[in-house]
Amino acid sequence: MPGGGEFEHHIVATRLRVKGAGNLRLTLTDLDQVQTQNAVPLVMAATTRIEPMRLWNFQSQRIRLEGKTTAINEVFHINRIIIYAKPVVQEYPQ
Repeated sequence: MPGGGEFEHHIVATRLRVKGAGNLRLTLTDLDQVQTQNAVPLVMAATTRIEPMRLWNFQSQRIRLEGKTTAINEVFHINRIIIYAKPVVQEYPQ
């Protein structure tokens, strides 16, 4: 993308290649934590051929994806994260 401006992005889905034990809780937030959206927890298991997808409806200029567990015995290893996003508005420098 050309430099000089920033885009407002609309996140529609994420796909993760993750293995582990327990539930992975996914959250999208903007950088100032004004907007936050939680997804249905991802039940982790041993390696399978399926990469689970979570749907979102989140729009912001800068976005952070957070994955965490809440129990002591839950562990995870992420090999790949794919974020499906579309730029919807561009801002030009003044």
